Amino acid sequence: MSPHTTSPRDLLEVADPAQAHWIELPSHRSSVRVARRSVRARLSEWGLPRTLCEDAVLLVSELATNAVIHTLSVRILCGMGLVADGCVRLEVHDHDYSGRGLPRCEPGPDDEGGRGLLLVEQLAHSWGVDRSRLTSGHAVWATLTA
Repeated sequence: MSPHTTSPRDLLEVADPAQAHWIELPSHRSSVRVARRSVRARLSEWGLPRTLCEDAVLLVSELATNAVIHTLSVRILCGMGLVADGCVRLEVHDHDYSGRGLPRCEPGPDDEGGRGLLLVEQLAHSWGVDRSRLTSGHAVWATLTA
């Protein structure tokens, strides 16, 4: 992880550092698979319900894919934390300083892509995009509840 002044644990708002997990990855398509595996393994260790784990894996996959494909970032930072009983927060931070927002599109019925944030919107209890205090790029986050 890159040096910074804010603790990633603080951004996830977890009381116990053992309930937060971060992984920094190169901005490559293959990193999305690594992010999915990391989320699946950690949430399984925490003993969360299978459906919550599956939704979290799907959401981190969509958020990481967007960071890899739609930003100028060389690396991405993926975080997850158990912020309350049965509530998980996922974050994907990029290093894109361009100031461009994340693309929102209205995919047509025959389009193969363009539905990632629509999935996030449907599955997440809440989600949003902020300026990352860790990377100064974007921080896209989502919360899921059991």
